[in-house]
Amino acid sequence: MISRLLLALCLAAACIPSVRAADVLTPAQTKEVERIIHDYLVKHPDVLMDAIAAAADKDKADKVARSDEAIRVHHDELYHDPESQIGGNPRGDVTVVEFFDYRCPYCKLVQPALEGLLRSDPNLRVVYKEFPILGAASTYATRMALASRAQGKYDAFHHAMMDTKGEIDESVVDRVAASVGIDVARAKAGMTAPAIDALIKKDYALADDVNISGTPSFVIADKLYPGAMTLDELKKAIADARQSHAG
Repeated sequence: MISRLLLALCLAAACIPSVRAADVLTPAQTKEVERIIHDYLVKHPDVLMDAIAAAADKDKADKVARSDEAIRVHHDELYHDPESQIGGNPRGDVTVVEFFDYRCPYCKLVQPALEGLLRSDPNLRVVYKEFPILGAASTYATRMALASRAQGKYDAFHHAMMDTKGEIDESVVDRVAASVGIDVARAKAGMTAPAIDALIKKDYALADDVNISGTPSFVIADKLYPGAMTLDELKKAIADARQSHAG
């Protein structure tokens, strides 16, 4: 693809009267070069498509490389932040870090597979990262979840919210909270505590540094998996993590 583009440039140069190194193309010469290249690309559109695809592949590879480096830099914040809620075996040999939003339908699509793995895999550890990006109701749900920890109800609320279908607003969040035994008035009083504000901001910043822009997103064995994962994909990522660790 690059050689073909160079060929087009060479053809263009061959059609222009020689210019000294210190000279620049005249407006007429510039226009002629542009015409030759334009005509070549019109006749060979696959060259342009190849160039676009190559640029997209490079951009993707660059993003992966930046994410990998950021994950290494923020390793402790991802896996061992004492303020993060932990599911499964706290001493598990593989950790799945999940960035999620209670209003995200794709998060709820993945949830049954994740819960099934937690039941069947006694050595799996999950770190839950609240990442409310879908509006005010998402932020309200996150604040309720974080405030519920003072009542020992985070797990119950989290699973109940993930099982809740349909539109989520503040009244739905309150109803789900009450259904799992949360003192809603007490939780609401603690929802705007500085510590909760700080935790939400910290996880936003972490997600930004690791190049996470949507939910769900997972980090497994220092690798970013953006988007919903199937059960088989989760199993493979976990198995690969164990194999890598064993090696």
